Amino acid sequence: MIPAWVADMDLPTAPAVAEVLRRRADGDLGYPVWLLDQSAGPLAEAFAERMADRFGWEADPGLVRPFNDLNQALQVLLQLWTKPGDGVAVHVPAYHPFLDTLDVMDRPLCPIQMEPDGETWRFEVPDLSGCRVLLLVNPHNPTGRAFTERELTELAEHAERHDLLVIADEIHADLVYEPHRHIPFATIAPERTVTLTSATKAFNLGGIRCSVAHFGHEGVRKALEAQPPFVYGSPSVFGVEATVAAWRHGDAWLAQTVALLDRNRRTIAERLPATFRYRVPEATYLAWLDVGRPGMAEVFEREAKVRLNDGAAFGPGGESCVRLNFATTEAILAEILSRLAG
Repeated sequence: MIPAWVADMDLPTAPAVAEVLRRRADGDLGYPVWLLDQSAGPLAEAFAERMADRFGWEADPGLVRPFNDLNQALQVLLQLWTKPGDGVAVHVPAYHPFLDTLDVMDRPLCPIQMEPDGETWRFEVPDLSGCRVLLLVNPHNPTGRAFTERELTELAEHAERHDLLVIADEIHADLVYEPHRHIPFATIAPERTVTLTSATKAFNLGGIRCSVAHFGHEGVRKALEAQPPFVYGSPSVFGVEATVAAWRHGDAWLAQTVALLDRNRRTIAERLPATFRYRVPEATYLAWLDVGRPGMAEVFEREAKVRLNDGAAFGPGGESCVRLNFATTEAILAEILSRLAG
């Protein structure tokens, strides 16, 4: 069985990250000097540096708060700023754990449908009356769209019109392919936005459990500060140091990895059976494949011995699709595509 479903890379860890973790494990495992710093000290500084260097966004490190992962951060934000029955607008198909969160927390989904448009995707924003939050996943999971400045500006106008908090999941920002680029939503609507991100996707660090939230929205920031200081926990020293090492010293590894992913996304287009519909993603390492009918993930797992995500879990528009993770070696990807071709 080839597991091509979970959004982790089948690749080695960046040497700079492995080295800092070994050094920490062999040295002092006591309390870090930043223990009582609400922004986790070096984590906030490294985040602000990276946003400025890569995306031209001068993020304020004083507005950064750490979390274990983006799912936790999203649930905290919804708990602080919304109540059951408040709508949340999301582009669909959507990252399925976010849909599960909305369901469990009774925050009705207000879908913004992604529609095929030639070799890419488009959307039209519906009436967002009744919504309290725009949950913006950019780059988009699962389609791989990197939204344009025009699209983001349109979303900002809707957020202003309906007085929405914008929660911007930008975890795939480092995985955008040329000529496309990532635009932080906080550069367009800074006072409405809480930006969520992590090094875990681009640097294959899902197990370290460390993410950041940048609170441009003052009301939500004050609501968080009113909570008991340890109620949401804090990241470990390993998580913080791995993230800082990745963001400050991992770019050579990242460039090599993105080059591999770029080749892989194009290989899929060249070798995928003609019965599959595939739009080459502009970002991420996720291929969204329309296989023409529902339930095919189970068939591929049983007959081809390749495990994929069933698109039905991603909500409206995903019923006939599967999601394939191509963050693997070229040899393994070739084997996956051969098996899918039958």
